[in-house]
Amino acid sequence: MAKVLMVGLHPDVVDFGKWPGLTAEKLQAGLARDQAALSAAGHRAEVHWVQDLEAAPDRLAAALSEDAYGVVLIGAGVRKDDDHFLLFERLVNTVHEHAPGARIAFNTGPTDTAAAVARWV
Repeated sequence: MAKVLMVGLHPDVVDFGKWPGLTAEKLQAGLARDQAALSAAGHRAEVHWVQDLEAAPDRLAAALSEDAYGVVLIGAGVRKDDDHFLLFERLVNTVHEHAPGARIAFNTGPTDTAAAVARWV
């Protein structure tokens, strides 16, 4: 069993124009399904929403200090959007600094988070 922290953009800050066919409802539903799949596989998964882009690394550092995570997943909305490149870099370095023993995983969207985590546990 692993404790998993799923880090992703809150639907309120996602530019859905960059993600054809994706809506806030589809994003939340996909992540809820993956969270349930991770629970069914015996993992404890928590979602960590990024709402304030400037404060995101500090908020992530605080979350990582509250508990030990075996896997930290950074979502595609951060990783694949060139406008969030620096945020992605800052989040990876925050995980590296505050959870050096955690595996870092990446999904391709809100429907393959469980598969991304499974690669590392």
